[in-house]
Amino acid sequence: MSFPPVRLGYARIVLALLAFYLMSCCPVPAVFCYLLSALLDAFDGHAARALNQGTKFGAMLDMLTDRCATMCLLVNLSLLYPSYTFLFQVSMCLDIASHWLHLHSSMMKGSTSHKSIDLSGNPILRIYYTSRPVLFVMCMGNELFFCLLYIFYYIEEPHVWLQWLLGICALVCVLKSAISVLHLITASRNMAAIDMADREKERTKAE
Repeated sequence: MSFPPVRLGYARIVLALLAFYLMSCCPVPAVFCYLLSALLDAFDGHAARALNQGTKFGAMLDMLTDRCATMCLLVNLSLLYPSYTFLFQVSMCLDIASHWLHLHSSMMKGSTSHKSIDLSGNPILRIYYTSRPVLFVMCMGNELFFCLLYIFYYIEEPHVWLQWLLGICALVCVLKSAISVLHLITASRNMAAIDMADREKERTKAE
């Protein structure tokens, strides 16, 4: 009996909620639940494609879980590192706005997922979405960076290898933020193109 991919999506939500609840008292279990929820993102998408059960609802649930989870972690980081609150706020806004507009423009163009893109589009986004290793490293590196910031707050003297890992993940985070800017620009252009096409159809009908 097959395990519906949408159930993995619901499991991710439960794990994320558990992580949020534990963040104020139990950093290690909180990070474990959070990263496990993030890791399941790769499995539910793979299962949906393998079983041909991809849906618009699943794509939306997948994106909302990712965005809400990251946002709640950044809210917690803002409490732990108040002097960096502005940067965390900018990161939240960029992440949510770029992915929402990208998903909306993709749906308007008939895609079933924000990960289904026009291969003739931006080459960086094409690599980002068509290369699973690249997508995995970028997403997990970004999430791991925020998780390490959270963990470092509770560690007086972190190991050197953890500091190196934080530095590497910080670079990944910066690169992912740059890709989010590309998301925003590309999606805005796509929406503008859709608007122009709709107006052209209306003009043709009127004539």
